[in-house]
Amino acid sequence: MGKNKSVVVVGGGIIGLSTAYFLQKEGHQVTVLDKSDISSGASFVNAGYLTPSHIISLASPGMITRGIKYMFNSSSPFYMKPRLDPEFMKWTWYFKKSSTRSKVDSAMPVIRDINLLSRELYEAIQSSGDLGAFEIGDKGLLMMFQTEEARDHEMEVVEKAKKLGLEGKLLSKEELAALEPNIEVNAKGAVLWECDRHTTPPLIMKKMVEYLVNANVTIHKNEEVIDVVLSNGKITEVKTNNASYTADEVIFAAGSWTSNLSKKLNLKLPLQAGKGYRINVEEPTNISMPAILMEKKIAVTPMEGFTRFAGTMEFSGINHTIRKERVEAIAKGVEGYYKGLQVPEKAKNMASCGLRPVSPDGLPYIGRAKGVDNLIVATGHAMMGWSLGPATGKLVTELISGQPLSMDIKPFDPNRKF
Repeated sequence: MGKNKSVVVVGGGIIGLSTAYFLQKEGHQVTVLDKSDISSGASFVNAGYLTPSHIISLASPGMITRGIKYMFNSSSPFYMKPRLDPEFMKWTWYFKKSSTRSKVDSAMPVIRDINLLSRELYEAIQSSGDLGAFEIGDKGLLMMFQTEEARDHEMEVVEKAKKLGLEGKLLSKEELAALEPNIEVNAKGAVLWECDRHTTPPLIMKKMVEYLVNANVTIHKNEEVIDVVLSNGKITEVKTNNASYTADEVIFAAGSWTSNLSKKLNLKLPLQAGKGYRINVEEPTNISMPAILMEKKIAVTPMEGFTRFAGTMEFSGINHTIRKERVEAIAKGVEGYYKGLQVPEKAKNMASCGLRPVSPDGLPYIGRAKGVDNLIVATGHAMMGWSLGPATGKLVTELISGQPLSMDIKPFDPNRKF
């Protein structure tokens, strides 16, 4: 296969930048286009986890029923804003069809494999020194519970994970206290997943941009793709509000905006934006362990320089409206698990949100688009975008370079039927 292709990557989040990283390593000429200044969005506000333990996809049995129950409570962890939008209705229907026990079970080994591949690649990037120093915390991840119901739910995951070679360990209240000694935790216990890691996303994103620029990757910030010209089944031109680009290959890695781009090519790509929020607390919290507060669905991550509380899944279309009641729900949820912890008003007022691209079955779209010879789609990672950035970048690079694939990508086919 011919080397040194020219490639346009649309999207400068962790997926787009990881793709650019591996492409330039193979000698391709890469241009990244992003409509923002690459300082905000889902890649900057997530919990920073690398989570092989999260083997159950979002589209799991009972999720829609829960969503309908939550629909009228805008501070609930999983919120669907009622709206008569045909695309949203269709996506919801596909989501429901995907939420079967057998579909969830067959997705589990696939989710494990891509997560383990990605964790390995993060570690390889770290040891290469390309980005300078950054931490990959290897304390694992705690799933903390206050109720027996949540404990039993996680123990079911432990049983399934064991068959896939992943170990989850049930901790008593006392064992949990020993692991998190400097703050009193209000929980009955936790499950510890030692396979998981945690990172500081804003730091890694900044370092990645700096590295790519030095490696001769062209990054155009504040350039929005407004049109894509197709001729004889190939993209011949990518037009932005500023300029026009031609390339041998084009990659759509624009997160939640990818569905709007694919419409320009008459491609059907069911995708909804799932909004997540984050609060950063810069004052010391005495929290040393990454944890998910199960009943509240809140992620807690000690990062380099601050503690991050992240959570909620809100389906309300593409917007960056911050709903105060949702920020408040995260703060209250955290305070209900850590005795004496108070989330400062300043931190709540500086809360930020990002839009995760969610496919109907919770699996990403990675692969060539049908009917467009030189287009690869890389999006739809839901809550695992940060975790799966490097693996996606590597797989896309292998496709473009004509190399053997690190794993079977058939389950991620962007043309799959729901």
